[in-house]
Amino acid sequence: MPHTTYQQFLRFLHEELCLSADSIAIAQRSMSETKGPLPMLLWQYGLINLNELEKIYDWLDASVYTGNQEL
Repeated sequence: MPHTTYQQFLRFLHEELCLSADSIAIAQRSMSETKGPLPMLLWQYGLINLNELEKIYDWLDASVYTGNQEL
């Protein structure tokens, strides 16, 4: 994911889903170790629920369709 899009994604997680910076950081550390996708790691750690996971994937889909093909 390009740096700008990733920053927008992190902002979405923080502002729209009200995830704390610490919660996001926990999942990011795990992501670097396991190579798992961040949305799934957030869900696996119980930091988001299924409804929020769906919102994340909707946001990611919208990002792809608005021209960020590198996702």
